Amino acid sequence: MSLNIVTLVGRVGGDPDVKYFESGKVVCNLTLAVNRRTRRTDEPDWFNLEMWDKTAEIAANYVRKGSLIGVKGSLKFDYWEDRATGVQRSKPVIRVEQLELLGSKRDNNENMAQASYEEF
Repeated sequence: MSLNIVTLVGRVGGDPDVKYFESGKVVCNLTLAVNRRTRRTDEPDWFNLEMWDKTAEIAANYVRKGSLIGVKGSLKFDYWEDRATGVQRSKPVIRVEQLELLGSKRDNNENMAQASYEEF
């Protein structure tokens, strides 16, 4: 038996990075800060999230920096070769299957107003 399930709740670290492909596929990448309680302070752990298709479109339309979200997915690793050094690199990524928009509507409206204000 094997099991690969990750469940996280936290705040989005930046606006979604969305890419549309000619095939019709959509991918959305985000960072998520999840507080880890220590004796002195809450320290955030940062996670890279990857969403595809309908989930990616929902994130692109409704998620902004600071949004409180919950995700459920699986852990995977992206591998690549560094162009400058030729060294093999990797990073852990959460492949999101379920996205929950948390927080109040007021929080979301404030985040949207903040994002609009920051654009000017």
